Amino acid sequence: MLDPARSYDLIGDVHGCAHTLEHLLDTLGYRKQSGVWRHAQRQALFLGDIIDRGPRIREALHIVHDMVDAGQAHCIMGNHEFNALGWCTAAPPGSGKQFVREHTARHARLIGDTLAQFEQHPQDWKDFVQWFYDLPLFIDAGRFRLVHACWDTSMIQLLRGQYPDGCIDEHFLQAAAVPGSFACNVFDRLLRGTDMRLPDGLTLTGGDGLTRAFFRTKFWEDDPQTYGDIVFQPDALPEEVASTPLSSSQKNNLLRYGVDEPLLFVGHYWRSGRPSAIRPNLACLDYSAVLYGKLVAYRLDQESVIDPHKFVWVDVERVQVQP
Repeated sequence: MLDPARSYDLIGDVHGCAHTLEHLLDTLGYRKQSGVWRHAQRQALFLGDIIDRGPRIREALHIVHDMVDAGQAHCIMGNHEFNALGWCTAAPPGSGKQFVREHTARHARLIGDTLAQFEQHPQDWKDFVQWFYDLPLFIDAGRFRLVHACWDTSMIQLLRGQYPDGCIDEHFLQAAAVPGSFACNVFDRLLRGTDMRLPDGLTLTGGDGLTRAFFRTKFWEDDPQTYGDIVFQPDALPEEVASTPLSSSQKNNLLRYGVDEPLLFVGHYWRSGRPSAIRPNLACLDYSAVLYGKLVAYRLDQESVIDPHKFVWVDVERVQVQP
């Protein structure tokens, strides 16, 4: 799918920040020609989550779609594109649901900005929803890999048996309506990552206002001892939870991405601070652009270890509206 000898610019979660994306592309040396952002030598690789939350979702989708269509970019699926597909797709008979992604108040809130911004462009939205099926759930270029949230080798091998290029269809999407199904597990693992239930029935309300009984976990820690060693999300665990020892079974159930595996780039996790590698072969490029953080890229050439000097980003500033 990709030329492993080519140079690439990997770009984290855009979430409707179209103007910031254009600023980043310009900073990376791309120029808009015939309506498409292009680079003479490089190609952009987007890590998914182009939609939802931001102020210019439709514009962001057009930028990315047009680059992909012109051969200037590739884009993988994020959990928000999957959510949109599920929102628009009827659930299979016998699932007990009307849609793959049920139309609850919580789900409506997450997709609300996107639907509102396409309200006057229904055919445009229909076309984009269909295009989401063209977004693979992963890219394995040999020397490097892309997935929105978590690389699970065994699960990806099974998925490849059905969908060699990583692009799923409506049948697979509908199968995800059944909790515990292979399709449901694939979407949860690759597009949302690994998680663990909080102990003693606890719940946490995050900075996004949503209350959860689970927390996101690292999938690379070699010898974790406590809950705090594996938490990987913007919201910290309470100290009494963070210091709680992990049981042997919990440790054994953790997924681990080894340091000897190919370079891996993910989005999804709302990081903060100065963009940097997590490990020599692992980087997250989501730095909360839509929450006035950073829209981040990594300039990948032929290196086999992530170079800390090759992160490029645009800081998203709050614009003061004058009365």
